[in-house]
Amino acid sequence: MLRHIISISVFLLLAPPLVGCDKPEPSTHTSLAEDTMPANALTPQPLHLVPTTKAGPPGEHEILIPAGAFVRGSNKVDEAGLQERYGFVTPLFVNEHPEHRFTLPAFILDKYEVTNAEYKTFVMRTHHPEPQAWIQNGYNVHGDKLRRAHVDNLRWISTDYFNLDINPETLDKPQLLEALLAKQSQRDALAATAVNWFDADDYCRWLGKRLPTEAEWEKAARGPNGNEYPWGNEWAPGFANSGENPAQEDDESIMPPGSFPKDVSYYGIFDLGGNVSEWVADVYQPYDDSDFDDPNYAKQHRIVKGGGAGMGHYGLSTFFRGARRAHTAAESASTDVGFRCAREE
Repeated sequence: MLRHIISISVFLLLAPPLVGCDKPEPSTHTSLAEDTMPANALTPQPLHLVPTTKAGPPGEHEILIPAGAFVRGSNKVDEAGLQERYGFVTPLFVNEHPEHRFTLPAFILDKYEVTNAEYKTFVMRTHHPEPQAWIQNGYNVHGDKLRRAHVDNLRWISTDYFNLDINPETLDKPQLLEALLAKQSQRDALAATAVNWFDADDYCRWLGKRLPTEAEWEKAARGPNGNEYPWGNEWAPGFANSGENPAQEDDESIMPPGSFPKDVSYYGIFDLGGNVSEWVADVYQPYDDSDFDDPNYAKQHRIVKGGGAGMGHYGLSTFFRGARRAHTAAESASTDVGFRCAREE
């Protein structure tokens, strides 16, 4: 099974929150950002937002997907024996059966995945719980907090939390601040991850939008004729951010949305092949006329679409296909699962 699906349910049980400006004792963990941002919670708490609906023509970073039918699902079978070769528990492709035509009304979809900076604005303005990963890697720390910190504290957080490849003992405070703020700015541009389904749903509703349905996402990715990949029917190494670059570390695998100009669909939507996998609205259920009985259909899992750059040696081309149907618990969060929003015309 994919790494982001294997680990997704345990991600939030990892390391304790980022600590205050003095080097921590094990029993006194607090957040450097605690004065402005709340600590994350393991149990999702959906916001009670006033329901609004954004209307009108697509904006600068939105794309209108026209009404009409498209090829959904597939009849693909595991002829190469990938399940046995890689030890996957669940058979490949069978939950995509049968291939069928499906008709949708027109809708509008975000051209790019939601970024960290965009999601951070939502967290700060609504006091929504921040992702646990931000507490672990220092992204929740505001620039003003860094500027007020003692140089000794900047030194240990630069390596212990920001994972900067520097020798902090050789740098003075201005140099450390420059490096730390540059790292925060770099992270701002990356696709937002480590959010569960409820977080993603709340963000989209805050904008007057919603998560796309599975059918909407798949049509946007595959076009009207059911392409295997956003760009066509043949896998093309390097077209999508699939984590194939051996020089990339795990925490460097995610890129700013739109960084791979060839990972663009028939309709002009970016990163539906790779970069991060994406939450969609639907509960995981079989297609009509499917003959595959998956026990997970009863678990109320939510569907995750698209491939992620953090798949490591599991980064087989089949996992970047538009028809693929991954799924996990709605409360789960992973560092290579993000999202984008949709709305009506």
